[in-house]
Amino acid sequence: MADDKIDKAKGRAKEAMGDLSGDRDLQREGKVDRAAGGMKEKLDQVTDKVKGMFRRDH
Repeated sequence: MADDKIDKAKGRAKEAMGDLSGDRDLQREGKVDRAAGGMKEKLDQVTDKVKGMFRRDH
């Protein structure tokens, strides 16, 4: 889905703003958002593979 890409982009933006402002909390929040986006992406991939296994004709 697009949620993973949104989380990753939001995370990158927060990290960049944290870097520029020296705000460590914002940097960490950005890293968490990017990680969440990565996890959502992996979960979507696994879900698609499992769905594909059940759709195959045996």
